[in-house]
Amino acid sequence: MIELKSQREIERMSVTGQFVGQVLAELGDLAAVGVDLMDLEHHARRRIKERGAESCYWDYTPSFGNGPFRNVVCLSVNDAVLHGLPHSYKLRDGDLLSMDMAVGIDGWVADSAYSVIVGAPAEEDQRLIESTEVALEAAIKVAQPGNRLGDVSAAIGAVAADYGYPVNLEFGGHGLGRTMHEDPHVPNDGRGGRGLKLRPGLTIAIEPWFARSTDKIVFDPDGWTIRSADGSRTAHSEHTVAITEDGPLVLTRRPGHEEEPEDRQKAPTAAQ
Repeated sequence: MIELKSQREIERMSVTGQFVGQVLAELGDLAAVGVDLMDLEHHARRRIKERGAESCYWDYTPSFGNGPFRNVVCLSVNDAVLHGLPHSYKLRDGDLLSMDMAVGIDGWVADSAYSVIVGAPAEEDQRLIESTEVALEAAIKVAQPGNRLGDVSAAIGAVAADYGYPVNLEFGGHGLGRTMHEDPHVPNDGRGGRGLKLRPGLTIAIEPWFARSTDKIVFDPDGWTIRSADGSRTAHSEHTVAITEDGPLVLTRRPGHEEEPEDRQKAPTAAQ
């Protein structure tokens, strides 16, 4: 079932989204060589507790996964891309870290993710992260009332193709609002002009993620962490977006990342 939100309800989701964006920005600033992943996890726990928010991950128990997640942020390193289970690991120079967090405040949820490089970046890793960011903004740009969900998916897939990255369709974006995962599913590739008509009040998490050289995934023994099947590096970007009469409204922009979608569109650079 898809629940369309009122303007007031979207405003309440925006409060949550601003908090999620702020905490993710803090985690990105803290991520440095020698920092333990659990230090990032505990920072996020403190911030959630101080705000009186509620983690959507703590009791998260989907059909996959090994019991409740029992952490508040997904921290995925290098070839890990989704549902990275926080554990004791000190970040190393050149690590590619993806961070994903979803919380609820006063009953309304927001979800966001982004990837950073710790220490000295490799050009191919920068390009991989850039591709997910460009794909995200391309998808946001077409998330206009009257368009179709397939237009959003097709925009992501087109960017992946431009950059030369394969696309996995097992995990993608999703509706959200009162809970973290609601209808509809938002695949990371699709056909324009197909699927659900986008109507004002629809709120979705758009989250392109790519691995450099495969669309296949494997799970760690922890039952949570998802990695590229060939060990190639991965990246992940996500925003919570509301469809409004005036167009898409991003609810989870991080401080200092207020650019409009058209400002992010650029031609992919050649692979090195």
